[in-house]
Amino acid sequence: MDALDFTGRSVVVTGGTRGIGAAIARAFRAAGARVLVCGRNQPDVTDDYFRADVRDPYQAAALISEAVRRHGRLDVVVNNAGGSPQVFADVASPRLHAKVIELNLIAPLHVAQAANAVMCHQPGGGVILMIGSVSGIRPSPGTAAYGAAKAGLLHLAASLAVEWGPRVRVNSLVVGPVGDDAAAAETVAMGRSAAPEDVAGACLLLASPLAGYVSGAALAVHGGGEWPAYLAELRTRA
Repeated sequence: MDALDFTGRSVVVTGGTRGIGAAIARAFRAAGARVLVCGRNQPDVTDDYFRADVRDPYQAAALISEAVRRHGRLDVVVNNAGGSPQVFADVASPRLHAKVIELNLIAPLHVAQAANAVMCHQPGGGVILMIGSVSGIRPSPGTAAYGAAKAGLLHLAASLAVEWGPRVRVNSLVVGPVGDDAAAAETVAMGRSAAPEDVAGACLLLASPLAGYVSGAALAVHGGGEWPAYLAELRTRA
């Protein structure tokens, strides 16, 4: 049996209509899963889409209920919705800070709570994945609230893994720069930024039986990390 075969499995991906989220949804579909994506903007293809703003706990719960209604159960949730504009903390408004933290930390908690309420009572339990960021493990100038929220997300996942195990596994991905970022390519050990498909592959692994004893973990998906600035001269010589 192929451990990465998700045939018959039910998967929800928040923020799954574009970018990393869309790549994650495609990967699970290609592996046989029935996928429901959500977002605030409706995509061209709507048969696997549910409109929801997961910052609202009632809409987050409705998303999970809809997945169960369509598919009969819920096996995997990927909390991918997130992001932040680039604004320095001294000029960002209190409202912006609150909204950024709400989207990147509180919303995943809303979705996870609703998912756990289903998973903990069904055969086989379930898996919840949090899409984190390297901004949560190092200084994040220009996106301080975002970095703080992503740091909190890592702690949240570890805590939920303890509370909800063994029925539900909860893990995080610590994602580095994604896309065509020439500056990142010069500093990342792998010599390039991540492609959305790199993140999607890591999600498949963590959701699969291959990671059946992995819970409360934070998997680094950052190409080996960034070369430290204070070692720039050493890197040039290498």
